[in-house]
Amino acid sequence: MSNEWKKSVCPFDCPDACGLLLKVEGEKVTAVKGDPAHPYTRGLLCPKMAHYERSIHSPRRLKQPLVRTGKKGAGEFREASWQEAIGIIGQRWRQIIAEYGGEAILPVSYAGTMGLVQRNAGHALFHKLGASRLERTLCSSAKGYGWEAVMGGTLQAEPDEAAKSDLILVWGAHTLATNIHFLHPVRQAKSKGAKVWVIETHITETAKLIADRTVLVRPGTDGALALGIMHELQRQGLLDSDFLHRWVSGFERLAAEVLPRYSPAKVAAITGVPATVVTELAEAYGKAAAPFIRQGSGLYRYGNGAMTARLISCLPALVGAYAKPGGGTLGDLSTGSAFNTSMITREDFIDKPTRIVSINRLGEALTGGVSEPPIMGLYVYHSNPASVYPDQNSVLRGLSREDLFTVVHERFMTDTALYADIVLPATTSAEHDDAYRSYGHYGLQRATACIPPIAEAKSNWETFCLLAGEMGFAEPIFRQSAAELLDQLFEKSGSWLAGVDWQKLQAGEAVTLPLPENYKMQFRTASGKIEIVNPRETPELPDWFPPYGGSGEFSLMTAPSLYSLNSSFNESAELVAKKGPMSLTMNPLDANRLVLSEGQRVVACNELGEVTFILKIADSVPGGVVVADGVSWLRDAPGRRTINALTSQRLTDRGKGSTFYDTKVDVRAENCC
Repeated sequence: MSNEWKKSVCPFDCPDACGLLLKVEGEKVTAVKGDPAHPYTRGLLCPKMAHYERSIHSPRRLKQPLVRTGKKGAGEFREASWQEAIGIIGQRWRQIIAEYGGEAILPVSYAGTMGLVQRNAGHALFHKLGASRLERTLCSSAKGYGWEAVMGGTLQAEPDEAAKSDLILVWGAHTLATNIHFLHPVRQAKSKGAKVWVIETHITETAKLIADRTVLVRPGTDGALALGIMHELQRQGLLDSDFLHRWVSGFERLAAEVLPRYSPAKVAAITGVPATVVTELAEAYGKAAAPFIRQGSGLYRYGNGAMTARLISCLPALVGAYAKPGGGTLGDLSTGSAFNTSMITREDFIDKPTRIVSINRLGEALTGGVSEPPIMGLYVYHSNPASVYPDQNSVLRGLSREDLFTVVHERFMTDTALYADIVLPATTSAEHDDAYRSYGHYGLQRATACIPPIAEAKSNWETFCLLAGEMGFAEPIFRQSAAELLDQLFEKSGSWLAGVDWQKLQAGEAVTLPLPENYKMQFRTASGKIEIVNPRETPELPDWFPPYGGSGEFSLMTAPSLYSLNSSFNESAELVAKKGPMSLTMNPLDANRLVLSEGQRVVACNELGEVTFILKIADSVPGGVVVADGVSWLRDAPGRRTINALTSQRLTDRGKGSTFYDTKVDVRAENCC
């Protein structure tokens, strides 16, 4: 029996894309550890991945195709062969296309795997079918839109740059839960005297761990705080005038037309941050030799999310941080231009433009909120919309339709899989070939299957090739393996890949995409400058405006959990137990006023629905805010619904992103009328 450590990559939706070592004994993964040779993650794993082998070999894994026999949502299925399941899908798809046209079929996927092949595997097939297209803007599209409105295609600072900073602002980022490896450069900087300010809506474990100062801001008002900092930088004479003159377009208008309205007193009234703290924060930022901002994503999931991203992206320009080693900002890195993924997605298969459906409005789309034809066929892969998409009640109503033919390709019986007509068993990342790029560093790594597929599981790519054959598509791409696609992807992609060590890449070693010298100062905008004023935007000058809000008493935050990632890892009883009961945390004064007590069952409600939680009471949450810990599966909920029964299908101001955090609720005892 073989016994060796094989290199792999964490496939989940995290900016770090950790290098893994999987211990393989025969055809089983028996242990997992971090790869110490990885240039960024350096052998450290988060609690979620520390025992990935238990997920790979979980007794809850789906092992064969299933066909529904009972009511949708009841989880009643019979076993089937792959041949039978693929045949049923093909027959139903042909019927739907004949009666309604290809646009009546909708693929639904997001970020359950981040692999270049497996994540994009379905596009070619659905383009051939003439299916509707999904607008995949669930997470941080507003964040990216706001950055591009100011910085265009400019490369963001690589994370280890922060080790050279003397002031780090961790803005809306719970790095201990979502980006644990960024703590390495933070600790390096702190060891040399750097100060860390954490800006958040509540005190997180990250703030407790690394913050020298914690600033609590009212939800949805981060953009106003950014403007208050800018106002004070100007008032205190802390601007880098030379940098502004040479490299920035439009600051004069911002200074004349916008900043006078954002005095510390005005900002305090908007944000809840004391005026003295606004002044102190601006002074610290303006006097720092190399200030660095690490941005999270939650602060951009509001109705004003893209504008908030524009405003925070302007801050480094005012002090010339982009020109300083250790200075700048990091939100989400974009390395997609390094790869010609069109050879996988095959947009050339689109005969004519097809309908686009927002991922954030899936519930609306499934319940009649789209133009003709109605959606009659749904294919869900590496995603769990019943748990993680907005307006859960609407999504579940749609999934419950008896006339909706739903296929779910999954590793586990998720909340969504319970509503499927056909369930197909999927591989884990240990069982298929792929390659991974990061959105938190400039790393790239190829991973080969470490073990054969468990039972009858098949990868996304293999499954779509089977379906293409069933539908009579003879294009050569559908006869290629994932490994062959990866070879072509690396051979035919752009010049950015030319500088990587090909031998290491092909051997499964992590490599780093090369960065141009002085890359932070190469402003890839239309003007070649940082564009505070952007004539292509409306408004062309950034300014804060309130989020949607609502009529509820409390702003509802969904904090990322240390033990789950979106809805992933909820298959693990061990990790669910560590996370604890589905909880809602409230400030003691609010709890006392509402006569609520620790451990009590409470209901959070708004116009969309109501959700039962177990109450926690803590000073870490300010008045007027309540915090839910992660996303649970329905089976683990105290009541009938989970957190996204309370979140809206409304979109951000730009970028068509989600507004998960722009949610207001009232809270009451469960037994109260």
